[in-house]
Amino acid sequence: MKALLGNLKSPANRRSFIKKGLAAAGTATAGAGLLSSGISLFGQNQRESGSLSQGDADILRFAAAAEIIESDFWLQYNELGGIQDSEVPGGSGSPLYTGALSRLDADMAQYIHDNTDDEFTHAKFLNAYLTSKGADPVNLEPFRTLPGSTATGSSGKLRITNLMQLTVDTTWWTRYRSSDANPDLNPNANFPPAVPGLLAGQFAAIPRTDADLAPKAHLQAIANTAGFHFATIEQGGTTLYPAMAQRASDVEVLRILISIGPTETAHFQTWQDKAGNAPSLTDPTNGLVFPNLNAFGGELFQTNLIMPEPCPFISPDLPKCSVIRPTNTEGIAMAVVTFLTNMGLFIGQSKAFFQLLNELAANADAAQRQI
Repeated sequence: MKALLGNLKSPANRRSFIKKGLAAAGTATAGAGLLSSGISLFGQNQRESGSLSQGDADILRFAAAAEIIESDFWLQYNELGGIQDSEVPGGSGSPLYTGALSRLDADMAQYIHDNTDDEFTHAKFLNAYLTSKGADPVNLEPFRTLPGSTATGSSGKLRITNLMQLTVDTTWWTRYRSSDANPDLNPNANFPPAVPGLLAGQFAAIPRTDADLAPKAHLQAIANTAGFHFATIEQGGTTLYPAMAQRASDVEVLRILISIGPTETAHFQTWQDKAGNAPSLTDPTNGLVFPNLNAFGGELFQTNLIMPEPCPFISPDLPKCSVIRPTNTEGIAMAVVTFLTNMGLFIGQSKAFFQLLNELAANADAAQRQI
């Protein structure tokens, strides 16, 4: 990653790098159409993108890409475990998987549906806003190539993301419950994961086939994995939007970022509460353990403690404050790409996909607030 970042320091190098990568992957034609206006990302001077500065356009483009990615995997969850209707059409549902999810909360199907709907509106709005300002929107459809679940209830559509080989980092659980450490002030702070086993392998968060519907403990482990993955994803968005907002120049762009961001926080607040209800068990097929978190004692693992604990903020010399953390803006977009990649969400994706995602992140991270 460091080598990649070193190669992408200048806009010219970044454009040259991505062009060569697309050609090498045999997807130059697809690459030229990734921006749905039909104007190449690499041929347009983004400082001429309507009334948006280059930096603001790049920030919104990265946000749009993130929302498209979220929309893709949330739809997979909704097809099997949510409510299928005209608002979020797709699959036909898996009653057994939906039942396992309901052990985390009786309203899980509705929550999954609404979260899915939210992410689609975010992606659609951000791309429409970019277009309204004469800037290029983002189109990831050429990368809809991954096979999804074949379990009954899935639409069987090709996907951008992979929910069947996830490695889920649950250190956010203790980070938000810690009153002593904030990664913005202490990047080396240790936050133990709530479910260490989810960091030690690759696990399905949806039934891969109907064979995953049994034994019962295995299916419940899949639903538990989904419950923790929901919160893991949404805490990432909770951080991303305020971090990028600090780089925005235009007041309207700032308004967009600080208006969408809190909805991600609302999602996170919901999902971390539901994750705390995941039944403790051991998956008999792979040994994955979901512990009884309350048995550990203390606030770090307490399941009904879902409000962010006050922690050091801005300076250790100031009083502790309950805040979103981290919100340090430096390198935030590339950190999100790394976070999602390490999660296994893109297992099976093409080299061209990673090159494009890194290009979008590098451009967003290069944005500077103009006064």
